[in-house]
Amino acid sequence: MSWQIAALQQLINGLAVGSVYALIALGYTMVYGIIKLINFAHGDIYMLGAYFGFYAITMLKLPLLPAMLVSMVAAAIVGVLLERIAYRPLRSSPRISVLITAIGASLLFQSTAQLVFGASFRPFPQAMPFRRIQLGPVFITNRQLLIFGVAVLLMVILHVLVTYTKFGKAMRAVARDKEAALLMGINVDRIISATFALGSALAATAGILVGMYYNRIDPYMGMMPGLKAFVAAVLGGIGIVPGAVVGGLLMGVAENLVVTLGSSTLRDAVAFAVLIVVLLFRPNGLLGKKGMEKV
Repeated sequence: MSWQIAALQQLINGLAVGSVYALIALGYTMVYGIIKLINFAHGDIYMLGAYFGFYAITMLKLPLLPAMLVSMVAAAIVGVLLERIAYRPLRSSPRISVLITAIGASLLFQSTAQLVFGASFRPFPQAMPFRRIQLGPVFITNRQLLIFGVAVLLMVILHVLVTYTKFGKAMRAVARDKEAALLMGINVDRIISATFALGSALAATAGILVGMYYNRIDPYMGMMPGLKAFVAAVLGGIGIVPGAVVGGLLMGVAENLVVTLGSSTLRDAVAFAVLIVVLLFRPNGLLGKKGMEKV
């Protein structure tokens, strides 16, 4: 019976971590759906979002939610600048050139963050007192509830934005056929920049939530979550918004359930094992179908 309780507890923990992966994966999948680019610097924007939130709380003395909004805006600006400076000039270049540029941008962000913020870990400000809520044999913390609540709220807002607004229709049109969208009067460059801004804002929110959850941030904190979120996007179906959510939640639950089996050292390897299996048996992802409309 004890292993069942442990599994249930790890399920709760996994859903919290998976919600973070889902927020990051949404940025990957939206950008890929629009311009077929894997933005490997996306995990580092998540890292920058955590630092933006850190300074908004410590220097500007803002509460958690206003600090989160400041971080989202700052990260969105970084995302737009990244697209305009690094990716837009290479839009018609070979894929390998853009891929190398993305990796270079990631290394640049990490090195700059190390230079500006320092290489050591920093404790994240405790803007929310820690509370544990007992639910029978398991428990959930108020920070996990905040992660669930913020993630669900942002996912609902994104769904409404993409599905029912004029901007969302323009996004889907650009994802389907950029040339046709341009002929219909859609400003393709503006839509692409807005997509980068939106994905970066979601990643920044994830960065603040993780900083508060684990009480630590550092310049390299975006590397592994960024890779796992990319795997989550592939798992759900890269370019498909609901797929990123499903993939992120499954990724978080899977790696936490490994801990129940007594293999905590293998939790990071789970992501890449999942990637191999998906590419072998379901290369289009769980929700992906060949030729279906992305985003």
